[in-house]
Amino acid sequence: MKKTTNVFKYIFLSIASLISIFPFLWMIISMTNKSVEVTKGSLIPGTHLFENMKNLFTNNLHFANSLVNSAKIAVITTVIALVVSSLAGYGFEIYRNKVRDRIFSILLLSMMVPFASLMVPLFRMFRNFKIFGLNTTASVIIPGIATAFLIFFFRQNTKSFPKDLLEAGRIDGLSELQLFTRIYVPTMKSTYAAAAIITFMSSWNNYMWPLITLQTASKRTAPLIISTMSSSYTPDYGMIMAGIVITTLPTALVFFLMQKQFVEGMLGSVKG
Repeated sequence: MKKTTNVFKYIFLSIASLISIFPFLWMIISMTNKSVEVTKGSLIPGTHLFENMKNLFTNNLHFANSLVNSAKIAVITTVIALVVSSLAGYGFEIYRNKVRDRIFSILLLSMMVPFASLMVPLFRMFRNFKIFGLNTTASVIIPGIATAFLIFFFRQNTKSFPKDLLEAGRIDGLSELQLFTRIYVPTMKSTYAAAAIITFMSSWNNYMWPLITLQTASKRTAPLIISTMSSSYTPDYGMIMAGIVITTLPTALVFFLMQKQFVEGMLGSVKG
């Protein structure tokens, strides 16, 4: 009976896994075919991979440059967001008082505000900036530096942080900044890894705000360029699939390399 149950369990998991990865497999197959074959739904690998790749990087859409722009924005946003959000989450939890708890409650309320309602105020604000105005990398990075979710994430994980380590550090004469950099950061590696994955993937796949603020082709990110490809009068679906697969690889690679730390961070694990 137990063996029969295991057999059905593995069959179900195999089918579920196949359904989950099928879209990505279909994209990989489609990037080797012509546009006509893609529209027919062909599941047979073709021989036009190099042709599609050549068209992707030699057209006037600046796809290669868009990958560089996406990588620059995603990496810078991730690094700064981790520093700012972890400092905020650490401060809210370690130095608690009634005023800070109320500020944190207001911060959580901001998570209920949809981004669509913030686009117009953000656009007007960046339009008046001279250095970090519209059509700059900074205009995309700044709104993602400190998010309510990341601050909440760090604060919740800090609850499991052993406070005795901080007291021991103070006895040894460490300053508050040294306590954070030498004790807190190394101990919370899993939390930082999970936050880095979430922030990187969110920044890399960000579409709406870059569409509004980045107004020239040379500044645009990969999702914007792919959207431009698909909106043409006669889209080349083989080339589009090649672009989608290439754009998907960085986030997939980051997740698979750090999936263990991601799970530990989401569970609130603390490493000594």
